[in-house]
Amino acid sequence: MRRPGQSELPREVAILAVIAFVVALGFGIVAPAIPIFASSFGVGTTAVGLAVSAFAFFRFVSAFGGGSLVERFGERAVLTAGLLLVAVTTGLAGLASSFPAFLLLRAAGGVGSAMFTVSALSLLLRVAPPTHRGRAAATWQGGFMLGGVAGPAAGGLLAELSPRLPFLLYAGFLIVASGVALLLLRPPPSRSAVGAASAATPDPGPDPVGLRRALGSRIYLTALVANLGVGWVLFGVRNSLVPLYVTEELGRTVAWAGAGLLAGSAAQAVGLLRSGRLTDGWGRRPSLVLGAALATAAMAILVLPPALWSFLVSMAVYGLAASLLGSVPAALVGDISPARGGRVVAVFQMSADLGAIAGPLIAGWLTDVASFQAAFAVTTAVVALALAAALGLPGDDRRPVSAG
Repeated sequence: MRRPGQSELPREVAILAVIAFVVALGFGIVAPAIPIFASSFGVGTTAVGLAVSAFAFFRFVSAFGGGSLVERFGERAVLTAGLLLVAVTTGLAGLASSFPAFLLLRAAGGVGSAMFTVSALSLLLRVAPPTHRGRAAATWQGGFMLGGVAGPAAGGLLAELSPRLPFLLYAGFLIVASGVALLLLRPPPSRSAVGAASAATPDPGPDPVGLRRALGSRIYLTALVANLGVGWVLFGVRNSLVPLYVTEELGRTVAWAGAGLLAGSAAQAVGLLRSGRLTDGWGRRPSLVLGAALATAAMAILVLPPALWSFLVSMAVYGLAASLLGSVPAALVGDISPARGGRVVAVFQMSADLGAIAGPLIAGWLTDVASFQAAFAVTTAVVALALAAALGLPGDDRRPVSAG
């Protein structure tokens, strides 16, 4: 691996961003087809919801095991195996002839997704030097975001032709991505091995920080709290509650919900152009304070009396916040565990998955028993926890915080 210069990221970062784009593109293509294909087996709405959530649930419960695999076998092997597992299960799911088989294959795909995500983020944080970790995380996040925006539009059209077609196409994308990972990704040499002739069995470098030690760090706990809020809002409440809020509370069409989500994605894309450099140059603490403050303000706007303009402003402001919250917490984890800390990264990823699972359930229940405003108020409180934790972070504002 070539060592990065002052303004250069390691080549692995670009490769991981391309893989993230392909994975997110394929997932976006298959997402609209999942409920359609599941309902074709003649099952009810609850079973269709189970088919959607099985992937996320098994991704969550298997993430810690994926982290252990990373520490034992290395990032590249686990990443490639995870991509291949999702590819095989997705392709077979598209050919499934019964709902139980489809459900089982979706669950197995969640295991592969956890292996991919944990190993990719672990490798990303390991190859990026402290001065570039924010930019590396922003680049990786950008790959996911671009794929996630482009995928659903194509997926809807393909699902109309055949609900099986998106699954088969996604499987093909993943096979290509796994080939790219296997051929182009190389574990970085340790500092003591830079310039060594052989890289067949590279030294993993410094010993990874144990999970127990990481959990004793206020920095790591802050990253967990921030990532919980990201999962709660970005992957949970925004996708489940916001469309209902627009149609039922604002009395607008679904197109306006799409406009709000588009405003958020556009603001996030703009924010990503600077968030990584802010994280690395301005400092972890002030960048996280800014991101968490923007996120808290964005959710608090939705607690106000409903209005279309405030909804659109809220989505745009949260998009800016998400660009920082996608970079800073990951950089903090890298500061804590710069070596192969698979379980440390796994628990970090699990915090976002937990938010994505719990957020829609709790917010949906609060909407049913109280109001949309009550649900958004609790969401604001969850995001505000990250702001409170960020304000208590130690460290020099001009440099990455120290784990010591």
